[in-house]
Parts: sequence; C-alpha cells; structure tokens
Amino acid sequence: MKSYKFILGSQYFLYFGVLGLFLPYFNLYCYHLGFSGFEIGVLASVRTLTTALFPMIWGALADRFLIRRPIYIFCNFVSTAIWALFLLTTDFWAMLAITAFYGLFYAPIIAFLESFSMDLLAKKKTRYGQLRAWGSFSFVLIVIISGRLIDTLSTEVILIMILAGSLIHSLLSINVPSVKQVRQSTFSASVKTMLNRRVIIFLTGAFLMLVSHGTYYGFFSIHLENLGFSGSFIGIAWALASVAEIFVMINSERILKRFSYENILIFSFIVAVIRWFILYFATSSFLILFSQLLHAVTYGAFHVASILYMDKLTPTEAKTLGQAVNNAVTYGFGIMAGFLFNGYYFEIVGAPVLFIISGILAFCGGILLFMNKIKS
Repeated sequence: MKSYKFILGSQYFLYFGVLGLFLPYFNLYCYHLGFSGFEIGVLASVRTLTTALFPMIWGALADRFLIRRPIYIFCNFVSTAIWALFLLTTDFWAMLAITAFYGLFYAPIIAFLESFSMDLLAKKKTRYGQLRAWGSFSFVLIVIISGRLIDTLSTEVILIMILAGSLIHSLLSINVPSVKQVRQSTFSASVKTMLNRRVIIFLTGAFLMLVSHGTYYGFFSIHLENLGFSGSFIGIAWALASVAEIFVMINSERILKRFSYENILIFSFIVAVIRWFILYFATSSFLILFSQLLHAVTYGAFHVASILYMDKLTPTEAKTLGQAVNNAVTYGFGIMAGFLFNGYYFEIVGAPVLFIISGILAFCGGILLFMNKIKS
C-alpha cells in the first residue's frame, strides 16, 4: 500500500503541478498575446468541452474492455506531444485547434487517476484527501515559483514548464499499478446508474458550483493584474488558496467521520456564496487573500466530498464511468459554461459584477442539494 500511495501521490503532484502553471497563467499569457476576453473564454471553453465529453467515452471503454491503465498511459504521452505544438504558434485559430486536439487526450487523465485511488485505497477511502493533498502541495509550490519567473522573464515561460512537467508525468505514469476491474455487462446498464435521482440532483448542484467558479478560474489573475497587482502577488494568492485546501485534505478523514457527505457539500455552497460576494468589492490585498482561504471549503472540502459521494452512488462495475461523468459535468460542462459566460461578459460588466452572479449560482446549487436532503 505504501508503494501505491507513493506512485499515486507522485501522479497527483505532477498533474496539479502542471495545473498550477496552466490555471493561473495560461489565460494571462493569451491576454498578453492580445486576445480578447471572448477569445480567451472560447479557448478555455473548448478545452473544458473536451474535458466534459471525452472522459465518458474513455471511461466507458476502460470499464468495458478492462484497459484503464493502458488508456491512462497512452493519453498522458499523446497529450504531452500535442502540447508542444503551442510553442510553434501564437495565432488564435491554430491555438484553438491545438486546444481541441490536446483536450481529446488530456481529458480522461484526472478521472482515471481518481478511479485508481478509489480502487487502491479500498476500505480506507476516507484517506483519499491525504493522498490528494500532494497535488495541492505541488500547486502551491509551482504557482509561487512560476509567478516570480513570469515577473523576471515573461508569461511565455509557462509553455516550456508545462511541457517539461507533462513529460515527467507521462514517464512516471508507467509505474501506475494494474487494478482488478469488474467487467460491466452492457454499456447501457452502466449508463442507467447515472440516471438515478440522487445522482442527477447531485450532478446538477455540482454543475452550478463549478459554473460559479468560472469567473475565478478564468479571470481572477487578469482581474488582479488590472487592479495593479504583480505576477508574484497573483502567484501568492493562488498558492494561499491551495495551502488552505491542503489543510482540509490532510484532515479530511477526521472531517468525514463527523459530518456526512451531504452536509459537507451543502456547507461548501454556503461558503462559496460568501467568497464570491467578498471578491465583488475586494480591492485590498488583505481581503483578496482572506477570500482565498475560503478555497479550503469551496474546493478542498467540496472536491473530497463529491468524489467520495459519487463513489458511494455508483456500483462497482461503473466506477470509472461514474468518476468520468462527475468530472465531465463539473470540471467539464460546468467550467465550460462558466468560461463562455464570463468570457462574453467580462469586457461588458467587469469581474466584480461577474463575482456577484457567481454567488447567486452557488446559492442556487446549495438550495437544490438542501431540498434534496430534506426529501430523502
């Protein structure tokens, strides 16, 4: 088990290290290229659209033919090779094509990694947060380092750093152990498990939660730069959010013993409303950094509870598909909708108003899960 934890921990470390380069700075890189808010939103939404669609296809194939590990390794290497193409162009349409092709193979990586973790942790699934914390730790480290490098060099440095991190991730993915899978009887039988009322309501609420994160993930860095903050501060702000997130994940086993998945999810929606409303009027470094501490709940607690809750709702023969659907609806369709909406309205109403709308969306998602709990 220790060796499995080290292998999976290294995969989380590298995956979220790369994300620590991409998430805060790739949109900023595009902004510096002169792309409009709408063009940035389109690029981001195409990436998330592929994240929404293709994990379900890859996941169904993996469960049906018991080839999760080969697909995982293959997609790591191919997506890394495609990313290298970003070094060759700054044209919007070329970058759009690369983004779509890249997303096709990048899409299933995190969903498959979550499935490996659920299977290998077996009866100790409440320790998932401690394993996932390696990804958050990496995110913290990378956003601070890359923020300073951007101040010294330029945003272009992230392209090379992402390529290097992805290559290392691919090489180490070969060490992921094989896990015994249960062959599903039919694809339609597996899909039917996704049509359960509790699953649909949970996914709808989770979708709204991630849509509410669209302003944050898509335009938070640009918003801070427009307020006059440096790349180093932007990196520190993102890093602080992940530090708070790590605290929750390390202590998630204790939290999960005291509170149900549903209660943790509902509480995370309440905190999300507060967080987005703060960012509506926050212009001081203190308030901005304080709001980042709430990431511990709006992402850390929400993510751990949602992964485990989805695992609880899906049968053994559909675990990979279940996590793929969860990832697709939230980090796929949810983020895509958030990016498109925010990309279109960013230059019209500005980030502060968009944060107010984010708070309203989070409120609606929380009400939905709360009403479902009462009826259960």
